[in-house]
Amino acid sequence: MKILANRDIKQLFCRIAGICLFFWLLTEGIVWHVCHQIRLIGGIAVLFALMFGMIAETCWTYFSRQNRLMEEATAKVQAFLDGDTDVRIACDEEGEIYRLFHVVNTLAAGLNAQLSKKNQEKEFLKDTISDISHQLKTPLAALNIYNGLMQDGTENMADIQTFVALSEKELDRMEMLVQNLLKITKLDVGSIVFERHMESVSEMMEESREHFRYRAKQEQKHLIYSGDEDVRLLCDRSWLMEAIDNLVKNALDHTKEEDTVSVTWQQFSSVVQIRVMDNGSGIHPEDLYHIFKRFYRSRFSKDTQGLGLGLPLAKSIIEAHGGTIEVDSTLGQRTSFTINFIIIGT
Repeated sequence: MKILANRDIKQLFCRIAGICLFFWLLTEGIVWHVCHQIRLIGGIAVLFALMFGMIAETCWTYFSRQNRLMEEATAKVQAFLDGDTDVRIACDEEGEIYRLFHVVNTLAAGLNAQLSKKNQEKEFLKDTISDISHQLKTPLAALNIYNGLMQDGTENMADIQTFVALSEKELDRMEMLVQNLLKITKLDVGSIVFERHMESVSEMMEESREHFRYRAKQEQKHLIYSGDEDVRLLCDRSWLMEAIDNLVKNALDHTKEEDTVSVTWQQFSSVVQIRVMDNGSGIHPEDLYHIFKRFYRSRFSKDTQGLGLGLPLAKSIIEAHGGTIEVDSTLGQRTSFTINFIIIGT
């Protein structure tokens, strides 16, 4: 009698019984007033009893089926809460209750998506912490060595100066790691408000050239900047310059003496394009898909100093400006990074 445990259903049966009783008494009274026949009154009573029985049986069958559906749905919801995230309620038929089941299934799918995202974020955080620990381990170990050597009381001033210089280098590396991580995190959470202005791309590229001119000269590499002086772009100058500089630095890091790093820019009908190219070591095909991942280090790379944050940071900045970045490379020959910005309203 689980059905009658529902107060609303119990009240419905009572109302049906009351209505049937009322109309039976009303009909009996009319028949008696008109015909005064006891036999006819008894026949009417039987008909009303049959009618009530049929109505009661129909309602009982309907509510029994609804109760069965609800119990099955409740069991599946409980199974979902117990950890079976793949369970779903059948909702292939028409009706309000099936619409409810469909909404419950949609809610379950949404919860699964949020759970999956949360697990991915946890895994990403775990990997990031592991990567940061690994990145900090090397400079910290080097600093401990240099500090220990200086504590040994060496009297050679040249050695002390060397250890101090090496220590400064490791400290700079740690500072760059922390700063880049902070920048990427701010971009991820959207806490940075870009101060966009119409900027001359030519002037920005000239500033970049001055930034790397001394390094290129010291390493005997050719640094070439060329493009249309009339190209202008709505951007946050300092942030976009950081993205471009990271690409140029990456190119210089992977070229040798007499190699060339070139930066070009041009405007098409509705696109401003900036390209950073080099004829250096190139990128292994296996690495092309991963180079924008944080802390990614190729098993083919000989670079032991890179932090694996320059390219991801550049990509985040460019995409935050509404741009796209693509890479094309031939191993041992060349690498090209192409940035495209769509010009609105042209």
